[in-house]
Amino acid sequence: MKNLTQTKLAIYTILFITLFNNYSFFKNTLEVYPIEIDNIGFLLSLPIVIIALTLLIFMFVQSKYTTKPLLIFILITSSLTGYFMNSYHVIIDDDMIRNMMQTNLKESMDLLSLKQILYLLFLGVIPSYFIYKAEINYRNFKLELYSRLKTIVGSIVVMGLFIFIFSQHYTSFAREHKPLRFTINPTYWIYSIGKYVGTTFGNNALEFQKIGEDATLEKEKDALPKLIIMVVGEAVRADHFSLNGYKRETNPLIKKENIINFPNISSCGTSTAVSVPCMFSIYNRSDYSYKKGISTENVLDVLNHTNKIDILWRDNNSDSKGVATRLEHEDYKSSQKNSICIEGECRDEGMLVGLNTYIKRHADRDVIIVLHQMGNHGPAYYKRYPKAYEKFKPVCKTNQLEECTAQEITNGYDNALLYSDYFLAKTINFLKNFDKTHQTAMIYMADHGESLGESGLYLHGLPYFIAPKAQTNVATFVWFGEKIKANFDLKKIQKNREKEYSQDNLFHTLLGIFNVKTEVYKKEMDILSKKVQK
Repeated sequence: MKNLTQTKLAIYTILFITLFNNYSFFKNTLEVYPIEIDNIGFLLSLPIVIIALTLLIFMFVQSKYTTKPLLIFILITSSLTGYFMNSYHVIIDDDMIRNMMQTNLKESMDLLSLKQILYLLFLGVIPSYFIYKAEINYRNFKLELYSRLKTIVGSIVVMGLFIFIFSQHYTSFAREHKPLRFTINPTYWIYSIGKYVGTTFGNNALEFQKIGEDATLEKEKDALPKLIIMVVGEAVRADHFSLNGYKRETNPLIKKENIINFPNISSCGTSTAVSVPCMFSIYNRSDYSYKKGISTENVLDVLNHTNKIDILWRDNNSDSKGVATRLEHEDYKSSQKNSICIEGECRDEGMLVGLNTYIKRHADRDVIIVLHQMGNHGPAYYKRYPKAYEKFKPVCKTNQLEECTAQEITNGYDNALLYSDYFLAKTINFLKNFDKTHQTAMIYMADHGESLGESGLYLHGLPYFIAPKAQTNVATFVWFGEKIKANFDLKKIQKNREKEYSQDNLFHTLLGIFNVKTEVYKKEMDILSKKVQK
């Protein structure tokens, strides 16, 4: 391309992205506004309005030194965004961007596929090459300013005209079908990046807040020390637990243990980056934000303030998402620490190795150990379990879930649950070894759920208000050792177990199980207390 102005190059690029990287948007729109006489004009106007809006945004950042780099960045990012939206039906909002920024290389490789490379090549790299080679006619400041003002005014007029002509359609589009705009490429991911940067690096940083500094440990004389293991599960939806009535036996081992299962626990978010810090925070889901999470101590910090509880976080997932920043933290994602790794996949049970040594070193003190699982991390569910646990067949053996049948996807997911069942049962049996010397208990709570193709949705991470129950109703249960049972009214807990709780309750439940006295503890929020919130 020769002798192009900056504006023309931008128009051609945005036209290309709008037409070739918006399959999800146009598909979803046609489901809401089918091709009928009443809708034709509105449907034809949509791509024009999107082009005008994107061009309007670009006019404010375009310059001699930014035009090509920005257009190439938009092309590359839009190609990848289009791939993930088309393949997994996810939405690229600020929480999803945060999740991606906190994803490690190994997890990213699970998502890599030939199809993704082809998207990147044909919709990103090749058109970017033409932009790179394009000869731009850079006009003087006066002519460039005049051209840009014309483009800005023209874009506003075009958008205003079509929105006015089809006002009834655009009103329903904006008010009644908000999720549609979440899939517009590139405007929504551009907005989401702006929101992510604003909430993460904005100037309105909050002063770090310590909480529960008054925490004291109420302990009876001669009482045995407490040993609590908190297991944070990964992507486990409650309705695939056979304990909750699922038709398949996915909990054959833990069902034999004397556990109390909670079938109606709602997550704080739909991604690890949100749910993990939120579940340990003092804030309820409605009050929680990323800024509050990173600038406020969490329940583990409060336990630490007692100076009588030792805390260890072992991680076989991405990381603690800031929860264990101020505490002892061990990374079990590689063979450097984890002794049970096969073909690059480190197993959750490796986190149990050596724990007895840690406990013996802290024999006279209360201990809480958090084990953060790899669990059912998708889309490569078939990698999450040893071959011996491949009970349900055939299995989807690709990360391209849309290429597999619903049954193949479910089989792989349920096999991963079987391995988690083994790991959880092994953890309980590990705790039983300390029944004579400790008051033992285990709390299991998944971070979020998972979509397995229902309504065309895969994985997780949808905005909470449109996320299906599969992504927000998480598996949760508690196991008590013999010596700790006397501290609780087990019949009362059993009676209340089917109530609707949420991850908001975890903060107070962990304080309660250790009998920590502090002003931040709310007994009515403790699901193991005799008094629970109705």
